[in-house]
Amino acid sequence: MELKDIVTVIKELVIPELKEIRYEQSEIKTALTLTNKRLDDVNTHMADQSRRIDEVRAELSGRIDETNKRIDGTNKRIDETNKRIDETNKRIDAVQNELTGRIENVRSDLVRRMDETNKRIDTVQAELSQRLDAIHSDVILRIDKTNDRLDQLYMVIVRRDEHEELKTRISQLERDVAEIKHRLAA
Repeated sequence: MELKDIVTVIKELVIPELKEIRYEQSEIKTALTLTNKRLDDVNTHMADQSRRIDEVRAELSGRIDETNKRIDGTNKRIDETNKRIDETNKRIDAVQNELTGRIENVRSDLVRRMDETNKRIDTVQAELSQRLDAIHSDVILRIDKTNDRLDQLYMVIVRRDEHEELKTRISQLERDVAEIKHRLAA
């Protein structure tokens, strides 16, 4: 191949590529111009935002100072309130101690009185138990005597046909006696 052929082949291959590169370069320049314009807009917007931030910061700084003063005032009031609460707690503790002493005195007095009452109850209970035993013995003795008399009466009066009737009456009498015993026990 000759040099001319090589140049022709290079022209055929390279020149279309160069045209395409030039076209893309012009598009890139256009895009770069638009991007620069957007960057300028963004910079302007950022400068505006920065100015607004500075204004807000200055306004907030004043408000924060005012809020801090109010907080300091509130803290002073809280300190005063805490002192009053401490004083009140001391008074409550004193009252509690006094009431605890009084309660302890009342409790020991009540325990003493309850012990005395329990002793009296025990005495009365023993006395009533003795009386009940005596009454019980007397009732049993009377019942035994009544039974003896009934047995004697039964031997004398009873006929065979009256025997069932007497059994019923005796059962009734036994229930009555049991009821009397129960009443006396209560």
